[in-house]
Amino acid sequence: MSKYWSPLAGSLEPYVPGEQPKDKSYIKLNTNENPYPPSPKATEAIKAAADSDLRLYPDPTCDILIKEAARYYGLQEKQVFVGNGSDEVLAFAFAAFFDPAKPVLFPDITYSFYKVYAKMYGLQPKLIPVEEDFAIPLEQFAGNAEHTGIILPNPNAPTAKLLPLSDLESLLERNPDRVVIIDEAYIDFGGESAVKLIPRYPNLLVIQTLSKSRSLAGLRVGMAFGSEELIEGLDRIKNSFNSYTLDRLALYGAVASLQDEAYFRETTGKVMETRERVAGRVAEMGFKLTDSKANFLFISHPAIAAKELFLRLREKGVLVRYFASPRIDQYLRVSIGTDEEMDAFLAALEESVRELS
Repeated sequence: MSKYWSPLAGSLEPYVPGEQPKDKSYIKLNTNENPYPPSPKATEAIKAAADSDLRLYPDPTCDILIKEAARYYGLQEKQVFVGNGSDEVLAFAFAAFFDPAKPVLFPDITYSFYKVYAKMYGLQPKLIPVEEDFAIPLEQFAGNAEHTGIILPNPNAPTAKLLPLSDLESLLERNPDRVVIIDEAYIDFGGESAVKLIPRYPNLLVIQTLSKSRSLAGLRVGMAFGSEELIEGLDRIKNSFNSYTLDRLALYGAVASLQDEAYFRETTGKVMETRERVAGRVAEMGFKLTDSKANFLFISHPAIAAKELFLRLREKGVLVRYFASPRIDQYLRVSIGTDEEMDAFLAALEESVRELS
């Protein structure tokens, strides 16, 4: 630990993103990126926005994107917040809505950034153990007097399991006095968004990203939807931190992406179709896997250690994600690539199983 670090910096265990090696060319199935390019309309909008106005600060209120997102989701503009990727929006939400005096609830197996945010803001994380099949026991996410709020990803990461809206509505009804955050990074790959519940539940905040289903991971655009009161809370944090969270290129590219519904449907449909085909093949090889509603699979072999498979696949030029964490250290997370990439993955996986058996 550096002598110049603050106690907070020394105590943090930062989030570790998927590796981005540069030693050779890999089939990259380890970071849940979309295998297809962004909407051509988004690309053109970004190019057009790269003009002399880049010398000026971008719009701090992000009006053009907020207006378009409100139209797209059928909300009022005051019910929409945008930021620099959903990770930043999540960080603002942890600061805006959770009280350090009481625990914040989230599953023990979930997006690992939540623990980092809790530590950063001096919060008390209370981890609710998921079931053996990775189902989230929602009956344990209650008791308004005992906690400061709840955050759940839906579908969950890295398990890819989806909760139906009826379950989320029941959760909201049991926690009327606490903010419930639903992180919908992967909702567009087979789930139904909780955005439609916002008019009935002022305590609901839904967070989405344009990184996955919109193929804009390199642009960094996240969105939050909720009651005017919740959005105002996010704005208070944002404007105490950085008024200019989205640059000019991101604003115009994001607007154009939301306007190209046909392209969005086409590419997400391709990912889901490939996911189902590959899931069937992986199951035929003897793997156990969850019912994925995300753009990745979560797989485990009954006789071969996940880390051995991870390393063997890496040797063969295929990157997947391995988590050296309790309860999931026998699983691999495999992002869905193009059909050609997934055929190469299946061939490498089959060969690896044969070599390691």
